[in-house]
Amino acid sequence: MSRPSRLQRQVLSLYRELLRAGRGKPGAEARVRAEFRQHASLPRSDVLRIEYLYRRGRRQLQLLRSGHATAMGTFVRPRGPTEEPGDVTAPETRLDDGGAPKTACEGTGDAVR
Repeated sequence: MSRPSRLQRQVLSLYRELLRAGRGKPGAEARVRAEFRQHASLPRSDVLRIEYLYRRGRRQLQLLRSGHATAMGTFVRPRGPTEEPGDVTAPETRLDDGGAPKTACEGTGDAVR
């Protein structure tokens, strides 16, 4: 097996530094591991994307080290039981005959006059 490239060494170093900086901060270590696992399948030839993610990771490391960060989390919209991952409509929105979205309160025909 060949030696790791300079970029590979930098990425591994960043991973270790992020894990060290995240010690004692709730959710930080798990988030770092999840982020690196998510991008582990990137092809080695995609250098531009790897460098972008490396720079993004460096900025996150600076934020973790700054002392202002007390925890690390993500913003995730919870999925309903019938909602598909690619569904772009809101949970309480349905489409009418014309294709325009309507909320549950609009267009029911039960309006009181």
